[in-house]
Amino acid sequence: MANYTAADIKALREKTGAGMMDVKRALDEADGDAEKAIEIIRIKGRQGLAKREGRSTSDGLVAAQVVKDEAGQTGVMIELNSETDFVAKSGPFLKLAATALEASVAVASSDAALVLGSPIGPAKHTVQDEIDQVSATLGERLQLRRVAVVAGEHVEAYLHRTNPDLPPQVGVLLATDAKAAGVARDIALHVAAYSPTYLNRDDVPAEVLAAERRIARETAIEEGKPEKALDRIVEGRLTGFFKENVLLEQAFARDSKKTVRQVLAEAGGAVTGFARFRVGA
Repeated sequence: MANYTAADIKALREKTGAGMMDVKRALDEADGDAEKAIEIIRIKGRQGLAKREGRSTSDGLVAAQVVKDEAGQTGVMIELNSETDFVAKSGPFLKLAATALEASVAVASSDAALVLGSPIGPAKHTVQDEIDQVSATLGERLQLRRVAVVAGEHVEAYLHRTNPDLPPQVGVLLATDAKAAGVARDIALHVAAYSPTYLNRDDVPAEVLAAERRIARETAIEEGKPEKALDRIVEGRLTGFFKENVLLEQAFARDSKKTVRQVLAEAGGAVTGFARFRVGA
């Protein structure tokens, strides 16, 4: 029988993030040698990469960083996914997230494929190689799902934990001009809570507006509304769509009597862009 203790199992689980039975089997095979057991876990995990390819990765975390540049600031945010929340809060996964975020900041592109192919570390292996290696150790499919880059005179980053025991699951990057920097934090929190899709009305694609108008008209007809009132009803419902989906049109989270546009007008500033991630959404 291999010579190891419950404390050895616990220590190896914390170090690798692998399941208890996987750790025990590796220690048995390694005759209690922890370093050899880690190698076994990684090898067996890598052999299972192809089998994990189709698995759902609906857990994970959001991470962000803001850096200064010549034009002001640039914010970079990533969503890194795992299969379970157990892995999402593990040390190896958190370390991987930090590595992926660092690489994303260096690349400064919202193209996740470009980030995945970028070299890291002295060995010059890629971010994807690092993800595959950690995936092999943890025994779960891991995925860098998306990257956002937002730049402006001021960029606010806000990360929200939906569960205090897990890493952040919601993230926001909000770019403003310098005058709006004082209200940027509150607006970033608003974006996290109200999840707008567009910054202003002009950002809503024409095909989306056409579809909303069509749905509103057909709904009104089904409800038996009079023909002469249809145009007014459609425009009213379209205004409701804007209030729900357009950031500047939304009622401000901290004061519902004001819109976000009014809050910015009082500050004399403007929002120039934003991005919002929610893990798995």
